[in-house]
Amino acid sequence: MEKKLYRSSRDRMLCGVCGGLGEYLNVDPTIIRLIWAIGTVLSCAVGALAYLAAALIIPSDQSRY
Repeated sequence: MEKKLYRSSRDRMLCGVCGGLGEYLNVDPTIIRLIWAIGTVLSCAVGALAYLAAALIIPSDQSRY
């Protein structure tokens, strides 16, 4: 079975990017969110731009149905 990356509609805080990554990698989305937040602070908001890009590029899991 082929795994595909989707934004989560069930486990979302903003756009569901971290929830979708957590589902895809079988990792708790809270860990993904913490790593992403720390990366954003340490990189002077580059992580926020990456999140925005991911939210625009990664399709929603509602498009699967």
